[in-house]
Amino acid sequence: MGGKKKLSLKQIERMQKRQGKQEKKKKDKTAGFREKKPVAIVPPDPRNEKILGELKKMRVLTPYAVATRFNIRISTAKDFLEQLEENGVVQMVSGNHSLKIYKPMD
Repeated sequence: MGGKKKLSLKQIERMQKRQGKQEKKKKDKTAGFREKKPVAIVPPDPRNEKILGELKKMRVLTPYAVATRFNIRISTAKDFLEQLEENGVVQMVSGNHSLKIYKPMD
């Protein structure tokens, strides 16, 4: 017997105005986003002087900082830092099983 109550003309006008504003907001939000680039899996060359110069500018080297700087995955950044440690470019300052902190060698 019940059912939805029939809306008045004033209520219909209000709903249409709200929908117009919501669509406008959606367009504005989507216009502000930038495209995400795919994250690289291959680490940068550890012998490249330009990359070593970038690393020496950083005070502390964490996998997250290296991953964001060179646009690579965090797991790849961990392997990259371990490789640099073997080469003697960086030194591990502290760390545990989940996070290691490095500093560039002088």
